Amino acid sequence: MVVGQAEIQRRLELLHMTIFSQSFSPCGKYLAAGNNYGEIGIFSLVAALSIEATEENQRPLFTFRAHDGPVYSLVSTSRQLISSGNGDIKAWNWNELTKKTCKEAWNRRPAFGTRLDIPEINNLALNQKDNSLLMACGDNTIQAMDLENGVFTHTLKGHKDYVHCLALRDAYKECISGSEDGTVRLWDLRSADQVQMIEVYKYEECARPQYGKWIGSLCTDSDWMVCGGGPALTLWHLRSVTPTTVYPLQGCQQQAMYYQDLILAAGDGPRISHCQINGDVKTQIPCTPPSVYSLLINEHSQEHKVLTAAGSSSSIDVFTNFGYRAFSLHFS
Repeated sequence: MVVGQAEIQRRLELLHMTIFSQSFSPCGKYLAAGNNYGEIGIFSLVAALSIEATEENQRPLFTFRAHDGPVYSLVSTSRQLISSGNGDIKAWNWNELTKKTCKEAWNRRPAFGTRLDIPEINNLALNQKDNSLLMACGDNTIQAMDLENGVFTHTLKGHKDYVHCLALRDAYKECISGSEDGTVRLWDLRSADQVQMIEVYKYEECARPQYGKWIGSLCTDSDWMVCGGGPALTLWHLRSVTPTTVYPLQGCQQQAMYYQDLILAAGDGPRISHCQINGDVKTQIPCTPPSVYSLLINEHSQEHKVLTAAGSSSSIDVFTNFGYRAFSLHFS
């Protein structure tokens, strides 16, 4: 059997694939995943979770080219899938994606001034309270866009290096950002002013100079925040600006999220750590990607509630019981 040049090329792409982003559909029946080649794959959770599922059901319904460079972030509104790449954000209607149609709904490019390079948009956060989209950008800013009319409304300035991650602090109408500059900053979304700055790397208990000072993961529960990256993954009390719990995890954590009474964390290494508030690591679950860049829970459908983990692999691990990997989805 002669293998064609296109097939050889695709095998090489799969071998070197990194999946940076994921988003579940509003109905919870589909998963979108974006990779380093600018592709978005649409997977059917209904088919993959069926007791009659085959290997074919673990492959995308279809894959399309969304951006010229990597798809860094994905979020879903009640109707649309929104993706970010190098300098642009695009939207696709979910009711068309589920029918294997990928017509672009809209495309926006933030104004990045007179820069010669095109900054990447590393992370998206959907603020459902005012129907706006926040973007963590490679030009050290956070951009805000009104999703109703597509107008860019605010630019949050203060970081000294590119912004990696965002989290919303809904109770205070604030946004929290983590950056390569080693700071976590809190922003008032009404005035677009910075209200607090935490130089995480200057706190001896969580500093790890050998890994750098960058902040790559953030999550918040209003009065509490978890952040990590170069510094160790740490639970902070925001009102007193106190690091209360430092987690003894190896490597750098790229993802962190609250789940029930646990904090789930992942990053360097093929594992997902289940951490308790008191600092204990309850368990570490093996996963396929050697490094994890995206960790997501499907909250849109109890019937299809799963945890998915993706990263430096063409496979996406699916956890039906969060204590073990049930199976993997695969780009093809």
